[in-house]
Amino acid sequence: MTWEIARASGFVAYGLLAGSVILGLLVSSKLFGRTLSAKSLTFSHEGLAVGALLATITHLVALGMDQYVDFDLQALLLPGAASWQPQAVALGVVAMWMLAIVTVSFYIRSLIGQKTWRFIHYSSFGAFVAACAHGIMAGTDSGNPSALALYGATGGVVVALLIARVALAGESRPPTRPSVPA
Repeated sequence: MTWEIARASGFVAYGLLAGSVILGLLVSSKLFGRTLSAKSLTFSHEGLAVGALLATITHLVALGMDQYVDFDLQALLLPGAASWQPQAVALGVVAMWMLAIVTVSFYIRSLIGQKTWRFIHYSSFGAFVAACAHGIMAGTDSGNPSALALYGATGGVVVALLIARVALAGESRPPTRPSVPA
């Protein structure tokens, strides 16, 4: 039973993380203008991140309780400490810590300032990539076409929205004034 919980919670965590990253990109890119409420998108973005963190904790607890692969606390919390699929598990551990830091940053934004908060928030892309790679490399379902479709679809949407965000950010900058020769 613990293996099924570990597998399911891993997929749920990944799906919630992907949803949070996608909503974050929709909020920051203003792709839909005022059609979508930034406040409700931001609230949902934050909620999905918290949900992803809780599902990740469930994933870790289930893996720690499972008897098939012996994951001790060190293997679950320190990158490279696992004896089973060490690189793939390390990516999952790194993704978990990045997700935790980004999620906590929602609640300490006023303490750390906008610039630091934004820097921390950019690491969510790394968390997403690491989680995706972890799922593909370590997931026992990664050969399943549905799992591969999930990773491919969410990765494609994130890349497309990231490109749109960068393109739209360039358009929204005020034009620079030409320098006047002295």
